[in-house]
Amino acid sequence: MIGRVDGAGFVVEIKPSIRPIIQPMKMQRPLNINEMRMKTGLFLLLLCSLFGASRASAQKFGYVDTEFVFSKMPEYQKALGEIDKFADKWSKEILDKNTEIEKLQRTYQAEEILLTDDMKRERQRVISDKEREVRDYNNKIFGYEGSLFHKKKELIKTPMEKVNRAIEKIALQKKLDFMFDKASDFVMLYTNPKHDYTDYVMEEMGLDTESKQKPTTPVAGQATPATQSTAKPK
Repeated sequence: MIGRVDGAGFVVEIKPSIRPIIQPMKMQRPLNINEMRMKTGLFLLLLCSLFGASRASAQKFGYVDTEFVFSKMPEYQKALGEIDKFADKWSKEILDKNTEIEKLQRTYQAEEILLTDDMKRERQRVISDKEREVRDYNNKIFGYEGSLFHKKKELIKTPMEKVNRAIEKIALQKKLDFMFDKASDFVMLYTNPKHDYTDYVMEEMGLDTESKQKPTTPVAGQATPATQSTAKPK
């Protein structure tokens, strides 16, 4: 039985009498070629409508790397830590339930030869019921829109609202018609840094705006590559 949480969180796999495995949410199913084409097509269609809507007045647009913004928000990192605590707590509860089932199974196997048919059936029923309870509890906690999903939604609501307010304010200040999220599901094959408003959003939120690209140390004997301009858009 596999419990899967959409959006930023965890994937938890539970099998009867087997300890749960927690994996980071980054381990998602890769998009197949049709899904990638569809997302790319939608994005290109949106861009076409953006540029082709009116030739008389130019449309201004920009993008923000929300993933980088969230990585610099202490309250967002704190929320992720709280989510980890809840996941660990619920995982331990499932581990304890599985440990109890394993104990019942070992006891049954050790005493099976001494039990009557009715007693065997009763022991098997008890074990089966407890295994079902563990599966149901796992689905309730880690399944689709389970307790962990709602807990994460609750804890990251405030940081997300802060980012959205800052993005809206910058978009109004810079008179932008559209603002894209570089960290979204849209496949952005190329982004011109002159349209990157991430630093403006971070400054509005009082966050550190250190460069997202760390300089690399050139190897002896090799030429230093030209650096790309990081000037802010006007």
